[in-house]
Amino acid sequence: MKKSVRLYINGTVQGVFYRMFIKDNAEKLNVKGFVRNLEDGRIEVFLEGDSERVNQMIELCKKGPRHSQIRDTQIKPERFQDFRTFKVLHI
Repeated sequence: MKKSVRLYINGTVQGVFYRMFIKDNAEKLNVKGFVRNLEDGRIEVFLEGDSERVNQMIELCKKGPRHSQIRDTQIKPERFQDFRTFKVLHI
């Protein structure tokens, strides 16, 4: 079953290679979407793909790379958009 979610990650997430960590893991799990920094210091992540793999990515987003400190994760269900790749977007 397909699943799409949008996450907002708050904490120490910028300057610790968080976006590359998410991109690398999304590609390993064949999850599509994007990750980007927001101006308020949070990270936005859009994930879609197989439900089990998206759930694995959600857990990785909550953990982050070694030097990140995640304080809060908001998860919102989204409409499937049929992304073809996973990208790091820049504001």
